[in-house]
Amino acid sequence: MTANNERSDWWKQAVVYQIYPRSFKDANGDGLGDIAGITSKMDYLQSLGIDAIWLSPFYPSELADGGYDVIDYRNVDPRLGSMDDFDAMTEAAHAAGMKVIVDIVPNHTSNKHAMFQEALKAGRGSAARDRYIFREGRGDNGELPPNDWESVFGGPAWERVEDGQWYLHIFTKEQPDLNWKNPDVHEEFLTTLRFWSDHGTDGFRIDVAHGLTKDLDSMPLEELGRRYSIQEQGSVDGKHPLWDRTEVHEIYREWRKVFNEYDPPRFAVGEAWVVPEHQHLYASTEELGQVFNFEFAKADWNASSLLAAIEEGLDSAAHSGGSTTTWVMSNHDVPRHASRYGLPQIPARGHHQIAHDWILRNGNSYYEDRTLGTKRARAAILLETGLPGSVYVYQGEELGLFEVANIPWNKLEDPTAFFTRENLVEKGRDGCRVPLPWDSEDVPSPADWDESFGQGASFGFSPSTKEDGSPADDPHLPQPLWYADLAVNREEADSGSMLHLYREALESRSRLLTSTGNTDCEVSQPTDDVIAYTRTSSDESGRRFASFTNFGTTDFALPEGEIVLSSQPISGSSLPQDTTVWMLLK
Repeated sequence: MTANNERSDWWKQAVVYQIYPRSFKDANGDGLGDIAGITSKMDYLQSLGIDAIWLSPFYPSELADGGYDVIDYRNVDPRLGSMDDFDAMTEAAHAAGMKVIVDIVPNHTSNKHAMFQEALKAGRGSAARDRYIFREGRGDNGELPPNDWESVFGGPAWERVEDGQWYLHIFTKEQPDLNWKNPDVHEEFLTTLRFWSDHGTDGFRIDVAHGLTKDLDSMPLEELGRRYSIQEQGSVDGKHPLWDRTEVHEIYREWRKVFNEYDPPRFAVGEAWVVPEHQHLYASTEELGQVFNFEFAKADWNASSLLAAIEEGLDSAAHSGGSTTTWVMSNHDVPRHASRYGLPQIPARGHHQIAHDWILRNGNSYYEDRTLGTKRARAAILLETGLPGSVYVYQGEELGLFEVANIPWNKLEDPTAFFTRENLVEKGRDGCRVPLPWDSEDVPSPADWDESFGQGASFGFSPSTKEDGSPADDPHLPQPLWYADLAVNREEADSGSMLHLYREALESRSRLLTSTGNTDCEVSQPTDDVIAYTRTSSDESGRRFASFTNFGTTDFALPEGEIVLSSQPISGSSLPQDTTVWMLLK
């Protein structure tokens, strides 16, 4: 067990590895990653030096939105295994000294969920229908939706049912929004939190944490539709009818009572795309405990953007009443940062806009400089992991995986690709969800539909055959043939690989920083192009830990001290561009 995990507040400085189960490891050859596959790679996960694994949804689902359309919150999708498999995985993780975090999706259910099916049958005005957000339509016969809101994925945010009413779905029509004014909804999730806690889960990641409570009654829905857009996820004044409302915090204070029933208390981290001024509300130790600092993930590769994200994250933590901030560069919803950092760093109206434009055009609109992207990604992981708080690592980033931008459109799964239109056109998130490459020797042959992708084998993602001896199915998303260069076995054999850098960084972080229990951090900017910070270290002679990242074209003169780790080889005392160094200073 890591020294960090021996503490009851382990989550405050944890390194958490996000697993997208369907793309991590397939144990039975059906082309889908599964729970048993995760268990089979527990040694690999332990070797990274992480404190916890976080599993994206593995519940029964129609996969309208990558598993976030949940049919049953207290079960495992049979395609991914069973509750016995989950219990075995949790036991293996705990035996390896790692905590387990699972995803909770409380804003909406699947339209196949028993509660929604009951609501459809029960009809207008029923108690069952009140668990969701149903409204009458406009027009002479209610044939028009209540207003003109468009969902996050594009297309109308309202869907009509057989008896003529309409229900709200902020995401796909297969994901009807819950009515959190209904006490039955509260009980459903209190029961769910206890269920997974009783099965050994140590914490929870809360999907769309800022979207649960809604105000659809303060003014006519048509007027709400004109004044507010679903796409703008909240505001500083807190008056948006759908996002980041004050009432949501009452729910999390209720959940905190459940978390505190356990010893040690369970914790949660909220996915809340809110203004920095509101992050600390979700991170309060009276509520979830932690919230994602997405400002860091949204930042371009330049000193001013990342410095602002760091300062905002630390400031948010300082106002949270005992929490810590989080650091994340990639996850299952955003383009991989090794690609983002290798694309032109051009100012744009929205975060990741350049990357989304590049993906939409199958990777052809801008030049992706992979050498540069890798160099910057190496510098970024040291910049990130030396900071106080929790670090969230997305599966494959430790290999330096790039975004797979050229997946053929007819092979995509993400609803974003099918529903966006006009000014909302996007190709979607499948490019960061492609199954991982484990074995460079398990090389597929070029696919007959596209020679840049493979079929037949799967770089070790799946076994070669199923239990009945028949050939394994192709991975659920196609793998590019360049995956061979970044497979786990090849990187393990290369001491200069991204994988080795991650292992070195996490080991040094644990030994020098996390072991102190101290979360102090003094941030500075020695030049316009350099971000520096110092922290208390475990060094017996009292030397302070220091990190320097140079974004500029001019080498930066390092102070005297011992170099602990660097993202690139350093000659003398000069720090070159796009490089981070860790030092111990007197």
